[in-house]
Amino acid sequence: MAGRRSGVAPVRWPNLVAGGRSGAGVLEGGAVVPRFGGAGGGEGEVGLGCLRVVRCCPGSVVRVAGRAKRWPVGCTAMLGCDAEPNRPFLIGVAGGTCSGKTTVSERLAELAGDQRLALIKLDSYYIDRTHQPFEERTQANYDHPDAFDWQLLNDHLAALCNGATVPVPIYDYANHNRSGDVRHVQPASIVVVEGILVLYETQLRDRFDLKVYIDTDSDLRLIRRLRRDVAERGRTPDSIINQYLATVRPSHEQFIEPSKRHADVIFPQGGMNEPALEVLLARVRELATL
Repeated sequence: MAGRRSGVAPVRWPNLVAGGRSGAGVLEGGAVVPRFGGAGGGEGEVGLGCLRVVRCCPGSVVRVAGRAKRWPVGCTAMLGCDAEPNRPFLIGVAGGTCSGKTTVSERLAELAGDQRLALIKLDSYYIDRTHQPFEERTQANYDHPDAFDWQLLNDHLAALCNGATVPVPIYDYANHNRSGDVRHVQPASIVVVEGILVLYETQLRDRFDLKVYIDTDSDLRLIRRLRRDVAERGRTPDSIINQYLATVRPSHEQFIEPSKRHADVIFPQGGMNEPALEVLLARVRELATL
């Protein structure tokens, strides 16, 4: 067993996966020392130092420098610097309608490249409304949490964490429903999930290693939405304004804006905030070269 480094407390982990076997383990001085036979979730405390990457079973909790992190099913705790990670780095990008989420996410994707970064949009996971007539679909609230298939999205992220390719639905905005086609997203070392409510749903939020909120004034967001939906989605200005007042604005105030408190990073002025964007790009650039 490696000797303990000064200032680094050992992790006693009752549910560690190492070498394909699960059991208890101790993390000391940068070395993982598994002790098999344990069961159930557990908690560990680590100090600062060069620790190794370990794979956690469901329900495990690790505290790094006093901060707790519960790792979801199939994910890897990034506890070190001398081992290769075996799960992607997950980034959640949230914000109100037309806040600049897509601008930020696509800049990240452009920087990292398709081989390094997989981009998933929450809009792809609107629930299937094939059973509803078109007029009923036009009246639905697409900014409410119930409008999304959270289970499918979480299942797809879990599959990506385990190295599988996932069939992401393609949404038809003009028809207010899934198109029936899919886009196959391959696993990558970085996964970005962007959408209005990606910091709202607890299970999804807990998957992210970095949570970003794009904060843009409501008048700018409405102007952008008008321009976008007329040009790209076949909507009329009156229908856009009516929808904004009836569902978009109330849902933003009730669900989206409050989710900002969960963010690790908040971008004032939205996707046009170049200094803030450069900080995030630098982090992704670092991850892309690992």
